[in-house]
Amino acid sequence: MKQATLHQLQVFEAIAKHGSFTRAAEELYLTQPTVSQQMKQLTKAIGMPLFEQLGKRLYLTEAGEEVLKSSRDISSRFSDLEMTLANLRGMKQGKLRISAITTAKYFVPRLLGPFRQLYPGISISFQVTNRQQVLDRLDQNLDDLYFIGQPPTSADICVRPVMENPLVVVAPHNHPLVHEKSISLQRMAEEPFIMREPGSGTRMAVEGFFGENRVEMNVVMEIGSNEAIKQAIVGGLGISVLSRHSLALEGIHGPLTVLDVEGFPLQRHWYVIYPESKQLSVVSKSFLDFLFTEGRQIAKQADMDFVASES
Repeated sequence: MKQATLHQLQVFEAIAKHGSFTRAAEELYLTQPTVSQQMKQLTKAIGMPLFEQLGKRLYLTEAGEEVLKSSRDISSRFSDLEMTLANLRGMKQGKLRISAITTAKYFVPRLLGPFRQLYPGISISFQVTNRQQVLDRLDQNLDDLYFIGQPPTSADICVRPVMENPLVVVAPHNHPLVHEKSISLQRMAEEPFIMREPGSGTRMAVEGFFGENRVEMNVVMEIGSNEAIKQAIVGGLGISVLSRHSLALEGIHGPLTVLDVEGFPLQRHWYVIYPESKQLSVVSKSFLDFLFTEGRQIAKQADMDFVASES
């Protein structure tokens, strides 16, 4: 491979991400002819086609997949170099890329705010998506750190518990069982449940708990959003099991309430994960240091505030 440049690799990564020369040009503020020319030069340097076109979309060839892996590794190393040099100058600078499952959006921003106040030179990319897509991003090494409630079992993944993630049974404030104590799971089986999509960490945990107790849940609706589930509960469509953190902004006089059900809350944890072999950047290490010192206390205080509001 001769004369491939960093700029060509940057353009190549953008095309691979979007599957489109046009969208890559828009992202990089380049003209489409410039993008095409850069790819012609890179393809000539590689000596093999990097893309194949099916319909209107571009797909990576096997050679393209290998070039993309190396290109991302090169980009990551240059980014680390920039951060290391900034650190040596006493200036924490660089970018922190975080991906998290949707429920984690209720507490991760509370951590990012104080962290960025400590290091205003750091820019943050925060992607919120479902569990499977977080795992896909992990597999493609698209981010620095990943927040998840049900970590994968892969041996080459570093898994570090961050804080507790209690799962509670949520109902509308006027539900007939609101004032009942120690409601049995058998009684809960009579209720219509609204649950996240199959494969979500919360659903796996709840179905596992009911299965262990040989009680079958009556799932009448599946919704891929916690906020939509809360609206469905308010609308009288059923009850659900949600992370207590997802109720942090509801307030004591809100439309939802937590039922006192035997075995609940289910005590789970939030985890931060990343590949075992990953060379963490200076910024990533700084965030982890913050997370396991001040960050944990910030998140814990937010949870205590919610519990206090319930009592």
